[in-house]
Amino acid sequence: MNLNKFKPLREAEKKVNDHLFLFCSMITVIVMVMKLTEFFSRGSFYPENMGFFYLGVLVIYSLHKEMLRWLGKRKVERQGEYFVYSWIIFAATLYVINFFTKGYFSHSQEGFSLNTLNDISILSIEVLAVFILTRSLKILKVVLDKRKIG
Repeated sequence: MNLNKFKPLREAEKKVNDHLFLFCSMITVIVMVMKLTEFFSRGSFYPENMGFFYLGVLVIYSLHKEMLRWLGKRKVERQGEYFVYSWIIFAATLYVINFFTKGYFSHSQEGFSLNTLNDISILSIEVLAVFILTRSLKILKVVLDKRKIG
């Protein structure tokens, strides 16, 4: 297939993808700051509940990036990995802090159990699942391309 006919489309979509990355990065920082505030305040702030929205934006960015790859964009930056690494490091760091404070941040000031760490863990695993899904699509493309050649 002649991929040169897709060049204008690829260039336009690359710009869209760059903007999606910026939006996704900003939303990631916002969600992390809100989660940090929720964690360190020990229940003084209402849970941010942005997980579904954030994952939706992340999925759209990730699938759009894979679409660029399927359109024949040879060099697609691997910026999406930063989201995965950030969430894993973020969650692990908060678990370590909570461990060394003997569970201080797992309970509210009134002594009620808090779900903040659990919510962060689930969100981190969901971000990892989006990453694995898009990596699977990349592998599928490589396999299909090799079948065409071979």
